[in-house]
Amino acid sequence: MSVPLTLLGLLEREPSHGYDLKRDYDTLFGRDRPLSYGQVYATLGRLARDGKVVISEVEPGAGPERKRYVITDHGATEVDAWLREPEPAEPHLQTVLFAKVGLALLLGRPAEEYLDAQRAAHLRRMRELTELRRSGTLVDSLLADHALFHLEADLRWIELTAARLDALAAQVRP
Repeated sequence: MSVPLTLLGLLEREPSHGYDLKRDYDTLFGRDRPLSYGQVYATLGRLARDGKVVISEVEPGAGPERKRYVITDHGATEVDAWLREPEPAEPHLQTVLFAKVGLALLLGRPAEEYLDAQRAAHLRRMRELTELRRSGTLVDSLLADHALFHLEADLRWIELTAARLDALAAQVRP
């Protein structure tokens, strides 16, 4: 996910302080990967430097001054272009899963043990996501569905690869 563009989109909705942006981002988009405050403020600094946001007002706070950020026309144009542009179709042809299997075979290590461990990890995560889908909000459910569909595809690939390990080993070993 593009953190700068997502923060710009949140600012297009309404001017906000960095703290509010972090809270909204984490609530809507960062469930498994919340942003650090440092990342939020560094990103806002770059966006300001690039003319995509400006500081509209500075208020005293209990700690540092609180700055309210406002998106500029340039920033709004960038958000609009980003939202209109389709994401590249996935999956990528080279994945970490494949690299580990290929290297295990190349090095004479038990690739089937790696696949078994990976299958077990995927199934554990799928159980967690299924519970989140049952007990969470609509946003939780939709995010869990997205992740579950990807994990299901990975599991199909794991099963197919396990069935073809001997043939793959013959191709990757010198």
